[in-house]
Amino acid sequence: MKVLLNGHTSETELIQAAQHGDLEAFNLLIPRYQNLLFGIALGLLNNEDAAADAVQEALISAFRKFDTFHGVSLRSWLARVVINACYDEIRKKRRQRSVSLDRLNAEGDEIETSYWLVDPQANPEVQYESKELEAAIQKSLHKLPSVYRIVLVLVDVQGLSYEEAATATSIPIGTVKSRLA
Repeated sequence: MKVLLNGHTSETELIQAAQHGDLEAFNLLIPRYQNLLFGIALGLLNNEDAAADAVQEALISAFRKFDTFHGVSLRSWLARVVINACYDEIRKKRRQRSVSLDRLNAEGDEIETSYWLVDPQANPEVQYESKELEAAIQKSLHKLPSVYRIVLVLVDVQGLSYEEAATATSIPIGTVKSRLA
């Protein structure tokens, strides 16, 4: 079943076509969710390259298993696939512990920066303050145990509802709320 590129194809039609192996339909669905998925991965992995790799692996896996999608929310299902890919990446990193020499300051401490938050039009003082704030947020976020961090990233950073976060993490809504508290 091929999807016509007429701009009037509904998400339901694209999902049905993708479930029957239509890569074109799947590729039309993904742009709707790619920023969300990357944000989730970045929030969990704190590394843009690792996040991009995790999202890519997740999308490959999602397409291969798309015929198993029978849920109501594609957004939650894709978020779950990305979370699993991130956990795989975290497990892989634990086995191969290393730090890039490019990311060390003069004292040998790792520098955690994400330049995607900096406004290139801002003056140097604003850029410095923005980098400083982003570093403090990332440092605090990564001090949290992963069970709390994932819920915080999904709900407060990415804007998923409690129900969507519960579906994505396979935990009850009450647990989502208590972990946020």
